[in-house]
Amino acid sequence: MMDRFSEYRVMWVLVLFDLPTETKKERKAYATFRKRIMADGFTMFQFSIYLRHCPSYENAEVHIKRVKSFMPEFGDIGILCITDKQFGEMEIFSNCKPKTVDAPCQQLELF
Repeated sequence: MMDRFSEYRVMWVLVLFDLPTETKKERKAYATFRKRIMADGFTMFQFSIYLRHCPSYENAEVHIKRVKSFMPEFGDIGILCITDKQFGEMEIFSNCKPKTVDAPCQQLELF
């Protein structure tokens, strides 16, 4: 039986987007999309890159479907799902110095 919290089972969902903001309507669509993904538990990783920790691929699929329902009419959006193991292999630098990635908070699961 596979460990429920295996680094190969736990997933990260990344949402990458480039949305137009030239008109008032476009800015509103951008703000609405950003607010909706944040309300769904995504946090900003970098400008226009948001991520969410999910305990399983099945849970990640729920959030991916939700992000798809939030998509505005115009712009480019990418959704990437990676394992916790792959996310842990990422090297992050700030001002040419290595930076550690904050571990996700432990989530309480009720049965």
